[in-house]
Amino acid sequence: MDARLADRLAELRVERGWPLEELAHRSGISRSTLSRLERGEISPTAALLGKLCEVYGRTMSRLLAEVEEEPPQVVTAGAQPVWRDEESGFVRRSLSPPHPGLRGEVVEATLRPGADISYDAPPVPGLEQHIWALEGAVEITANGRTHLLEAGDCLRFRLWGASRFRCPGPVQARYAIFVVLP
Repeated sequence: MDARLADRLAELRVERGWPLEELAHRSGISRSTLSRLERGEISPTAALLGKLCEVYGRTMSRLLAEVEEEPPQVVTAGAQPVWRDEESGFVRRSLSPPHPGLRGEVVEATLRPGADISYDAPPVPGLEQHIWALEGAVEITANGRTHLLEAGDCLRFRLWGASRFRCPGPVQARYAIFVVLP
């Protein structure tokens, strides 16, 4: 999957006719890092992938779905793509990947204790999200407001600005994100 992701990131840049310098300017990511990402020499962190999704106007799930094979209607547990960012302590399982003709998706996320991930902007302005805390606690900042969710709590919003996900507790946070695509 990493090799297909690297190829897709290069394709997206070329489709727009941007040299690496232009993408570096738009994303705030160094030209050398972008070059290494596109050649598959390094795997992107959640934060880097978030910046690229913002520039390309895609959700992370949509971008990852573009490099996966067409998912069946029933996505068995063993077939659910899992992406890990070891640096930040973020694990993302695509329970219901984007599918042609469907506007929603479901993602399971896990953050290790102390994990803290920030995104400068949503990949798509006004993106509707519903976040359901399953285990532990997760602190979510969206549109300038911070919310602490504990197991069973659900937060729903449209994201217009920066966001942050933090695991403040002594145990990992596990939560489901329901995304409604525009």
